[in-house]
Amino acid sequence: MSAEIDGHDSSSDQHPLLRLQEILTSISKAFECGNISQSDNSVAELVKFLDSVSDSIESDSKNASEILAEIHEFLCTPSLDQAIIDSLSFELPKAVTKFAGLSSSCSEIANSIIDKLVATCSPRDMLSILCEALDSSIKTIKECDYFVPLLSGLLKVLLSTQRRHFEQAKVAVPVILKVLKTVSLEEDDENRECQHLFDQAIGIADAIRQVCLKLEGRMNEKLRALLGLYVLQIMVLVSVSMDHKSPRCIPLVSQLSGFLPYCHLSYLGLISGNDVDTMTSLVVGDNEDDFMSCLSNVEQGASLSVIWGSMSDQVVQAAGEDLTALKGELQSNQTKKWQAIAMLKHIFPSRKLSWEFKKHAIDFLLHITDGNNYQKSDSDHSDFASNMPSVFAALQGVIMVIMYAQSSTLRKNAFDALKRVIAEVPYSEKFDVLKALMTNCDSSSMIAVLLDIVRQEVLKERNKRKSIGNEEVQQGENEACPNTFFWPAVVLELVDLVLKPSTGGPPPLPEYGDAVLSALNLYRFVLLMELKEENNSEVLSKSNLKKAYNEWLLPLRTLLTGIAAENKDDYDRLAVDTECTLNPIVLVLYRCIELVEDKLKQFA
Repeated sequence: MSAEIDGHDSSSDQHPLLRLQEILTSISKAFECGNISQSDNSVAELVKFLDSVSDSIESDSKNASEILAEIHEFLCTPSLDQAIIDSLSFELPKAVTKFAGLSSSCSEIANSIIDKLVATCSPRDMLSILCEALDSSIKTIKECDYFVPLLSGLLKVLLSTQRRHFEQAKVAVPVILKVLKTVSLEEDDENRECQHLFDQAIGIADAIRQVCLKLEGRMNEKLRALLGLYVLQIMVLVSVSMDHKSPRCIPLVSQLSGFLPYCHLSYLGLISGNDVDTMTSLVVGDNEDDFMSCLSNVEQGASLSVIWGSMSDQVVQAAGEDLTALKGELQSNQTKKWQAIAMLKHIFPSRKLSWEFKKHAIDFLLHITDGNNYQKSDSDHSDFASNMPSVFAALQGVIMVIMYAQSSTLRKNAFDALKRVIAEVPYSEKFDVLKALMTNCDSSSMIAVLLDIVRQEVLKERNKRKSIGNEEVQQGENEACPNTFFWPAVVLELVDLVLKPSTGGPPPLPEYGDAVLSALNLYRFVLLMELKEENNSEVLSKSNLKKAYNEWLLPLRTLLTGIAAENKDDYDRLAVDTECTLNPIVLVLYRCIELVEDKLKQFA
């Protein structure tokens, strides 16, 4: 070697290109002599040299290009021993990609170096090398440009593999998605360079599709399923990291949607979740939870694929779908409708998705719950019961839209959607759903809204009973009114949740004012309705009237009287606002007390 590796020498004063040439020469000589130890040291010195240069010439793209060109020329030497290339293949990919962000020229030469290694080394070895380079680098590096050459090389490796295609792709996919997720969510939405990363990811998807064309039978089916899951996961990352209004976003989503037909994925199968389940069962084996962690958002991707179709004609055309037919199918098929509503839980509560996605998801929900297509059948209960947890999560998401959306139109549409979905919940489950929504809600105003929905359900059932006729009601349950869960005892339990909190004592006022007022109005509504119809229901039983009087109304009256006394001589803004908030509650409260006292006198 012309310069010793250890100890101080004049190498630090040399021009970097000259020093590189010396190191490359020493590598060739070490391999020619069969000196394994010396060859390892020389390769290590090359890596050390490239690291030091990349740290010191961040703004000198010309020198960087010359260094990379020299390495590429060295690798292309016809007489170069394959053992040298194999040895360098373990270190060069990670080292040369550090220069890729300096200029387009550096990026191109880094690509060429990795391409040369892929073309001359074992595809299986290069797969492991590139995946390791990606996985280890993502811990410290977040720039898009660094990963583009590595992903480009991985694309070519997947195309050059000769066997075990599914297994090789299954090794690469988690690493690729990890890089995409980490880097894309770090980048500013306006950073155009991030698109290069997604371009490479889509290129890899196309490479997997090309490999699929070479396969038949079960392996083709499994690799196609892996491709579908990969595309859905990228769909989420594009949706979250890029502005949906960006002129670059729609083309990317359209390209991703173009893979759906090849993967045998339909909008109906995606929005119902069935296609995701099918693909997952094909790809994921037993005890592969770690692998599924890289595909944790595929259900959200399935939902977004359909919502993107409703946002852009270009996207729906790329997917080869008919949204009108889809909505018609969901309107008429209650099972599929519940599944679709359940899948929307992945969109409404997401804080990472823009409000535009939630707006279109609400519009989609309004479309599929539009009209009188709902036909009751014996399977209604089981269909809903199997989807109940997910439907409940979707409803909670709709409530978040109602509470936090800035657009008044979106809030109104979300409220309409909430009422429509609740209206379709089977009677046997409706109480549990509404009770759970109230119990899991911290907003007094939203609880008031939910109680008003209960009031509407009570009124709807009352009108239905009247239309049936007294004789039919007395004979038993009628098909048009299968249950009387809201008539009326269940109301007592819901009112009790508000007027007698689990924390003990009356509800806090004025903070809980909206919920308290709505609960009192609901109780008064049911009292008047039962008194008018002279029903002997649980609401008018002596025990329930005494409970309401002693546990709800009197403690609330005491609390309101105390607050009024405290604010009697206080005329500041807070006291005035408190009085304005509590006055309606006082009026309804005393009306309820009068009704209950009058009815209790009849038992005396």
